Amino acid sequence: QHLKNENTTLKKKVNKKYQMIGESPALKKIQDMIEKVAASDARVLITGPNGAGKELVAHAIHAQSDRSKGPMIEVNCAAIPSELIESELFGHVKGSFTGAIKDKQGKFELANNGTIFLDEIGDMSLIAQAKVLRALQESKVSPVGSDKEIKVDVRVLAATNKNMQAEIQAGKFREDLYHRLSVIEIYVPSLDERKDDIKLLVKHFSKVISDEHGTALKTFDDKAIKALENFSWTGNIRELRNVVERLIILGSNPINGDDVASFVRK
Repeated sequence: QHLKNENTTLKKKVNKKYQMIGESPALKKIQDMIEKVAASDARVLITGPNGAGKELVAHAIHAQSDRSKGPMIEVNCAAIPSELIESELFGHVKGSFTGAIKDKQGKFELANNGTIFLDEIGDMSLIAQAKVLRALQESKVSPVGSDKEIKVDVRVLAATNKNMQAEIQAGKFREDLYHRLSVIEIYVPSLDERKDDIKLLVKHFSKVISDEHGTALKTFDDKAIKALENFSWTGNIRELRNVVERLIILGSNPINGDDVASFVRK
């Protein structure tokens, strides 16, 4: 029983870190979709601009699914050089290439009985795409340099900020893989499309940031909120968080319209 309680608190903790803040219709629509798709094993492609919170959607799907007790493994496809992505995803055997000094498990294998989240999938090389397609078709992976096949039971979530139709047209992304990944597509709107949420997001971030800094909580007056709502947020939620942090460090308490005018250049 104790362990069960501990598990529930742990689950709550994870959820808190990845909670989506806001009450706008756009956000409500996403939360409804997450609730519906979480229970199934359907693959989900999460689209939307950088900084809009696509990884939060992936974490929420995993946390609300039957796989939540299993691992959630994230791979940023854009951050890994294309010659290493195969080894990253499928593992390798010792000596299979220069620098392969010991056997290594791939992310698909590590995500067994859980979820793998392929972030920035639009940046994956065509060779790696072909291998991912095969892994999805057969639920098996082969480490680089090995003929052995490893059975994997993994739910795949993917995200991209690219226009996938344009990538397919340009021959940069395999159409068959796109259809495999996007059984369900969830679009995460830009912050400019959900400005009603700015007030709640600012409140949330000021609490999180003051906790992180170990400083007293600062509030934002109505003029400051109004000024923030009037900006266009090209960097989305990530940019808003940075601006809130800057205002907390440099602004008065409560933070007012003059602080925003002085410290936010847009």
